[in-house]
Amino acid sequence: MAIITISHKLGAGGPEIGMAVAGRLGFRYVDQEMIIDAARRYGVGEERLTQLDETKPSLFERFDAETRLYLTVLQTALYDVAEGDNVVIMGRGGQYLLRGIPHALRTLVIAPFDLRVKRVMKKMPAQMGEVVDAKTAAEIIRRNDAEKAGRMRYLYEVDWTDQELYDLVLNTEKLFIEAAVEVVLGLVRRPEMATTEEGRRQVANRTLASRVRAALAAHPETRKYRINVEVNRGVVELEGTAALDKAIEVARAVPGVVDVKGQILEVPPIPPFVA
Repeated sequence: MAIITISHKLGAGGPEIGMAVAGRLGFRYVDQEMIIDAARRYGVGEERLTQLDETKPSLFERFDAETRLYLTVLQTALYDVAEGDNVVIMGRGGQYLLRGIPHALRTLVIAPFDLRVKRVMKKMPAQMGEVVDAKTAAEIIRRNDAEKAGRMRYLYEVDWTDQELYDLVLNTEKLFIEAAVEVVLGLVRRPEMATTEEGRRQVANRTLASRVRAALAAHPETRKYRINVEVNRGVVELEGTAALDKAIEVARAVPGVVDVKGQILEVPPIPPFVA
């Protein structure tokens, strides 16, 4: 039927809306369990995966092959879930990774800062077992906003609050849970949101491409190279400057790959110094 992604500012009510929408539609609701499933499926550490899911890598980590593997696994996990359709996905870059997918409703949930502070103060005792004052709640929100902004800027060079990344923006200052849920349901049930074969094909292409990238990032002979991956109907096209033969071999072993083509990219020579 559709894929719904929900990005939200802390205290705006995103999870509450997401769970309610999933319940009304009979969709799968995916949040933290995506990390657990990805860690098990791709054989990586759950703790490290969770850390990179919530924060941006440090300057040193950005050049680390292992970090690149974990980030690729996170992206692949989202595509794995999206390929199943009929799902509500909380955060994790879905608004960017699923751009252009016709049956994906990319939603942003916001609310005024002061209202978010009040909501966090109210929920903290129930969720964390501790009471927080307004100053502490405000600091928690600012830190959470900054982490999301930094992570999306690092990964995709976008401002995660840019409304052009979304199909729907919900301000829950007045329009809270039930009304917001009705808005989402009304859009998802429209005929133009129905899943088509072309839409499924687009998601399948991106999913397989991401699985190939994960395999390349995990293999000791290809993990240190930047290799471009494109997929169309199971045919994988690789472009790189080195280790392309091994990359083709690795890609062929990924389930769902029909064929693999490789293209060596020539590195232009460095021009001589001219005084």
